[in-house]
Amino acid sequence: MREKPPKAAVRKVAENRQAHFFYEIEDSLEVGIELLGSEVKSLRDGKVSLAEGYAAPKGRELFLYKVHIAPYKAAGLFGHEPLRPRRLLLHRREVEKFSAKARERGLTLLPLSLYFKAGWAKLQLGLCIGKKHADRRRDIKERQMQREMAVALRRR
Repeated sequence: MREKPPKAAVRKVAENRQAHFFYEIEDSLEVGIELLGSEVKSLRDGKVSLAEGYAAPKGRELFLYKVHIAPYKAAGLFGHEPLRPRRLLLHRREVEKFSAKARERGLTLLPLSLYFKAGWAKLQLGLCIGKKHADRRRDIKERQMQREMAVALRRR
């Protein structure tokens, strides 16, 4: 029998690495996510893709769209739809704050990472602005210079 992890343990399930490359992250927030049982089982297996996901306000709530959670095989007919919209769980004033910023300044709400914290599925939601092509090239150049400096220091 497997031992349970400690209560405060954080187990990362998925990370949106493209978000850090294509967007500049201005602010982030940890939110809960409303899931079905088969979705939780699939997440525990690590079968999720955040690459094309985004969050958008609908009424007075935030919903997560285009996040693919693979169907859980053992659920059979009672499984879930892989790309269904999922409600995000956060306080009303946080919803209003984030959706107002997204509307007024043309920012995007993107899922940055998905993890289990004390047994609950949590999502790191970022308020992002798209980078220009030149900004991405500058980031690549900086990363390459850092790598070259680290190699030179190791050779000394």
